[in-house]
Amino acid sequence: MQEEIYKIKKEILQKIVPSEHRQITIESLAKKLEQKTIVACKEQGIDAVVRVEGSVAKGTWLSEEPDIDVFLRLPVTIPRRFLGEISLKIARGVTEGSEQIERFAEHPYLESIIEDTRVNIVPCYDVKLGKWLSATDRTPFHTDYIRKYLNKKLQDEVRLLKQFMKGIKCYGAEIRTGGFSGYLCELLILNFKSFSETITAFSEYESRVVVDIEDYYAKCSKELQQVFTEPLVVVDPVDKLRNVASAVQEQKLYEFIGAARAFIRTPNRQFFFPPNQSLSTEILKKNIKERGSCIVSVTFDRVEAVPDILWGQLYKAKRALRRMISRDGFKVFRDDVWSNGEGENTIIFELENCARPSVKKHLGPPLEKRKECEKFLTKYLNNNLVVSGPYIEEGRWVVEIHRNISGISQLLSEKLKEGGRKNGIPEQISQAMRNKLTIHLNDKVVESQTCNEDFLEFLSSFLTGRPFWLESS
Repeated sequence: MQEEIYKIKKEILQKIVPSEHRQITIESLAKKLEQKTIVACKEQGIDAVVRVEGSVAKGTWLSEEPDIDVFLRLPVTIPRRFLGEISLKIARGVTEGSEQIERFAEHPYLESIIEDTRVNIVPCYDVKLGKWLSATDRTPFHTDYIRKYLNKKLQDEVRLLKQFMKGIKCYGAEIRTGGFSGYLCELLILNFKSFSETITAFSEYESRVVVDIEDYYAKCSKELQQVFTEPLVVVDPVDKLRNVASAVQEQKLYEFIGAARAFIRTPNRQFFFPPNQSLSTEILKKNIKERGSCIVSVTFDRVEAVPDILWGQLYKAKRALRRMISRDGFKVFRDDVWSNGEGENTIIFELENCARPSVKKHLGPPLEKRKECEKFLTKYLNNNLVVSGPYIEEGRWVVEIHRNISGISQLLSEKLKEGGRKNGIPEQISQAMRNKLTIHLNDKVVESQTCNEDFLEFLSSFLTGRPFWLESS
């Protein structure tokens, strides 16, 4: 088994470790951007410390994804409300002539594409250790810490863990993914000493994983329990009050644990580079027909928002719709969200049925509440919607009444025609729904996206429901 894992690791490393030429190219570009940013800061009269941070600075980047992060460490005298504005102005000048995308974390920053490489120019404050004024202030200290302890062998182990996480779709701390960040992967390797040991440790998960490299809580475990409540705790070596794994959704943690167990049971290269799971439209429609449930998609207009805001709103809208659908008598099996980030957004559900019975049972007040009983009888005694009753059942009044709407499509159309704000849909999603809303059922979900390969792959995964790595194990 260990020999097979060794062979797989060797093969994967050949694909993900940058060649010497590639490293020289990226490091040269990073240095050039760093120098241009220093000059731009001086021209603007800004006294900033400029340095490349992130995976390129730490030597843990993957050969096909060399994101370059240039950080501006700005004076603490600059008010927070101006931090993003100042850095954006500098960044636009440095990357002039390239594709520029304004992003937003705690404050705005600029993403650019230069020489086919993604470049982020990010502001933070030039603070002393522990004197944080913004979330990004820790990043330079993270870089220093990792560079101090991570040798070349461990850098490659980090790369293996990152690629494994990418393969099982657990990599990335952004809201869309809710997975493991690059820094988190680096700390896990520092703690467990290798990719294999990290995988083994998580495969043995029973209740909670706690990693405290600096032993801040070695003699005070009760304090750790009070400070951190998450199922995965990785204490930040540069800030003992911060859990580096706090952004990891429980679902992603459990998916990693499941995949780790599957990999140890049956090592396979596909964990790192998964196969395309997209099914043909004919097979998708056959799958939907044979399963006998109800697949419903809610598709709406473009949402003008940066990715983290967009995905946060999409997930809130999904939860609101699920509550609404369940409250109205439909049984929801599963749900998910798809977006291409450029104008197409879809929330999809699998329901037990596309329609409910045309009659529903409505419970009235118990007999001991006399006033409420009188009101109930007054309302329903001569009501045209009543099919049966009022009658007494188990000590309370009951009626059976007609449903005005029995189908899920009609229900969603009715509830969302004004954007669904009354049902908890976030404002930006609500506005997009008011602009354009389309509801499809079953095979129409497929037919509406016949030429959209990305959506069809998403739908294939949704319908299959089984992670690809179970096939490998």
